[in-house]
Amino acid sequence: MGENTITLDAQRQQKAKQYARISRRLLLVDLAITGVYTLAWLLFGWSAGLRDVLLTFTGSSWLLVAGFAVVFGGVYSLINLPLAYYEGFVLPHRFGQSTQTVRGWVVDQIKGAVVTGLLGVLLLEIIYAVLRVVPQTWWLWAGFALLFFNVVLTSLAPILLFPLFNKFVPLGDERKELSERLIALAERAGTRVEGVYMFDMSRRTRSANAALTGLGRTRRIILGDTLLNEFTVEEIETIMAHELGHQVNRDIPLGIAVGSVLTLGGLYLASLGLRWGVTYFGFESLADVAAIPIFVLVMGLYALITTPLSNTYSRWRERMADRYALRLTGNGKAYAAALTRLANQNLAEVDPELWVEFLLHSHPALHRRIAMAQEGG
Repeated sequence: MGENTITLDAQRQQKAKQYARISRRLLLVDLAITGVYTLAWLLFGWSAGLRDVLLTFTGSSWLLVAGFAVVFGGVYSLINLPLAYYEGFVLPHRFGQSTQTVRGWVVDQIKGAVVTGLLGVLLLEIIYAVLRVVPQTWWLWAGFALLFFNVVLTSLAPILLFPLFNKFVPLGDERKELSERLIALAERAGTRVEGVYMFDMSRRTRSANAALTGLGRTRRIILGDTLLNEFTVEEIETIMAHELGHQVNRDIPLGIAVGSVLTLGGLYLASLGLRWGVTYFGFESLADVAAIPIFVLVMGLYALITTPLSNTYSRWRERMADRYALRLTGNGKAYAAALTRLANQNLAEVDPELWVEFLLHSHPALHRRIAMAQEGG
């Protein structure tokens, strides 16, 4: 592996474009299934029917919300399982990106369903509790509650959630130099980190990644073993300098704030949708659990519409982090090599069509990022 001499693999770029096209088509199928499924619950009266069945077992508002969410989400997961299997297992294996076994994929799906289900039910319980107490302004108070929830989750995820899916170990003595180098880099960026950890990405994928996760005392640098095994020390340093750029530019709190404002807008529209549902479908109140599909439908459509705006904001912040990485390390050659190696290893399309980048990409196109690195910012 020649240091900083890597070039784009034309054959892998051809595969990357094909992979991206298939993934976009699967996204459309997924959106169609979700939309039809959610509408069916309203149009065929399944929503009111499930509420009535649940009422024969319990009169507790908390249990009604939990029961409805479990059935509604569980049936959807079963219907969507073939697509999830093809998209998450078959396709990555077909393109040589996945190293995961069928058993490993199934275990991950079970863990993911449990974690997502628990967090989803908790969020719905919070929203419907507020709905019952302050039905006129519930969307405002729910927005504040979700902001607090998001901050707590961001802080605790590295120590509570991530270890459920990957094994994290401190870098050993054989990589002591790299660990000290990255900690020193963080200090130069004015950022305190709890440590540098490796996690076992290779158990699932050949792709590489690194991140700066957590808040305050839970903030740590995590490096995929696939990154450690394939990238040079200089390349890893520039990648982490980019991640530190997000910290220096306060992208985590800004991102939470921007996301909270967008969420607040969605909750307000959901309140209008629930009011319409009470009239059109004859639901008992805004807090009627039978109206949950309306809430899901409105929030889903809102997310679909606002995603290009969110991605535009994200690409702006990513460009700022790239420029910071170049200033902090002064090593544009290594950063260009790192981005090129990521494109090859992760099977990432470097030059997506403009409309694809605008609608779907949270990062600027890789060919522009590589060119900027080669020019030194």
